[in-house]
Amino acid sequence: MTVDEQIELLKRGTSEVISEADLRKKLESGKKLRVKLGVDPTVAHVTLGWAVVLRKLRDFQRLGHTAVLIIGDFTAQIGDPSGKSKTRPQLSREEVIANVAAVSSQVYKILDPEMTEITYNADWLGAMGFADVIKLCGQYTVARIMERDDFSKRWNEHKPISMHEILYPLCQGYDSVMVRADIELGGNDQKFNNLVGRDLQQLYGQEPQVVMLCPLLVGTDGHEKMSQSLGNYVSVVDTPNDIYGKTMSIPDALLENWFELCTDVDMDEARRQAAASPYEAKKRLAKEITALYHSFEEAEKAADYFRDTFSQRQQPVEAEEAIVPPDLVLNGLVPLANLIAALGLAKSNGNARDIIKQGGVSLDGEKVGDPFAKLAVEDLSGRVLKVGKVHFRRLV
Repeated sequence: MTVDEQIELLKRGTSEVISEADLRKKLESGKKLRVKLGVDPTVAHVTLGWAVVLRKLRDFQRLGHTAVLIIGDFTAQIGDPSGKSKTRPQLSREEVIANVAAVSSQVYKILDPEMTEITYNADWLGAMGFADVIKLCGQYTVARIMERDDFSKRWNEHKPISMHEILYPLCQGYDSVMVRADIELGGNDQKFNNLVGRDLQQLYGQEPQVVMLCPLLVGTDGHEKMSQSLGNYVSVVDTPNDIYGKTMSIPDALLENWFELCTDVDMDEARRQAAASPYEAKKRLAKEITALYHSFEEAEKAADYFRDTFSQRQQPVEAEEAIVPPDLVLNGLVPLANLIAALGLAKSNGNARDIIKQGGVSLDGEKVGDPFAKLAVEDLSGRVLKVGKVHFRRLV
């Protein structure tokens, strides 16, 4: 590919490149570039939102460059303050380790392991003494840190800003120094942190990295950014039926955004199909995404399952099986809301009760109206639990 063709490929699904002239210069050099992506394992799933930047990292791999994936096992314990209106709770070391184990294998659904270098920032940040931290802090001013929109807004509203939050951008920026990054990828909300990396590299005598920012993927609710905590996400390890069904549930207004950020479909073609028939375009989108994380054959089966279950209102014969957790059973009874949450079909017991109140839960096609319902465990075996529009589980 020519450099112009490479830039066209790399700019798809990006909102800003700082700067394109520097990117061109690095590509023209013929050097094998080190392309950094830092991820804090604060959750146990790689969502499609997270996959947006992972897919961009994969594009660089296809051009022969090295993906440098930094697992923020140290910074995850601090908590990224980006976009937060208040100090977020810090994760324990045990929580971080569990999440690292969960996501480390999931990234290889997208990245080429032969061209991926995985590092952990606890290796250098955790080894720093207090004198080292002071030296790092001496490289940046409070005025520059307070240029962050979220910090300045909280300051003006007299909301607290903790010292560990102020250190976070320096930690992320120092990661770029340690891995000698040529390019750093991130979401729009990471712009400040990524630019700190550019500044620190220059102060440490390195050529500054190019920063490439990607838009944040809107979740299935059509309003908030995709987030596991909000329950509006699709995971790359969801079943084919769940990926297909969740994608079919998104508002039509998200079609162009999802085609661009979640697939490789030509955008002119995607726009034409969406204009002609949003429903057919959504089926194409759902099949493309399902095939990416499973296979074309599984995507076809998921499409047939969706057609039979939703379009023709049939009860799914081959619904995914789910075991009723024994620790939920008390005196032979299982609280339905607790069961729904335990199976990962709602983000909490309270959220599950809300779904029940709204008429979104049924057993073998019969709606359950009591949010505090307790059901006999022996009566649940073999029955199909439906939660919302797309989740079915055959209880065993």
